[in-house]
Amino acid sequence: MNTLYEFEQFYFAIKGNRWYWLFSIFCRVSLAFAFFAAGMVKILGERFANGLSEIHPMGSYLVALYHTGYYYTFIGVAQVIAAILLLIPGTVLLGALLYFPIILNICILSFAVRFEGSLVTSPLMVLANLFLLGWHYDRLKYILPFKKFSNYSLFVKPVKYSTVFPFIFFSSILVTIILTIGITEFAYDTMPHNSFKDCKEQFKNTKNVVVGCDFCDCVHKKGKPLDQCLEELKKAKK
Repeated sequence: MNTLYEFEQFYFAIKGNRWYWLFSIFCRVSLAFAFFAAGMVKILGERFANGLSEIHPMGSYLVALYHTGYYYTFIGVAQVIAAILLLIPGTVLLGALLYFPIILNICILSFAVRFEGSLVTSPLMVLANLFLLGWHYDRLKYILPFKKFSNYSLFVKPVKYSTVFPFIFFSSILVTIILTIGITEFAYDTMPHNSFKDCKEQFKNTKNVVVGCDFCDCVHKKGKPLDQCLEELKKAKK
């Protein structure tokens, strides 16, 4: 209980800082913009990432999703609703709760098919979403499996926010962005990329030019599953 009390003191101190508050607004607006744009594409009946080949790992998924009819539209509506809820101060938590499973699914999908279009942005969006959930801990805590709560109630907006700049926090944000970019850049030694040409470029001036071209052909021209193409590449390298 004492640990929880100390944590909530720390939490309310953060909530009373103008810089954290501005960052929470930035997260809300940026996440809302991303989902509103993506959701409207679906609601208007257009295929998402329309320029992507239909036999690309992500492209084939998006084509299949596009042909699900009203389910595709439903996802778009859910995204737009989540975006609108994030923009309304009184419904931010509800919007963040709706947003989270959708963006987490997109993030896992991006890594599963190695889609460079959202390989960096989707994990950052997941983290931004988690920040918003944490930002509303004072409301969220009542659905968490805690047996006891502190005497703190809901956060009350202070008359005057603290203006002390949180260097450690924003430095950690910068480091997180750099690490995310670095990890996603080097997470895979082979990427399908978005086109046959770009795919071949990664094997240029290496000893795997021939087998690499076969891999790109497997993905972009034959349309085989990514795992199968990767397995064939792995065998060819031996």
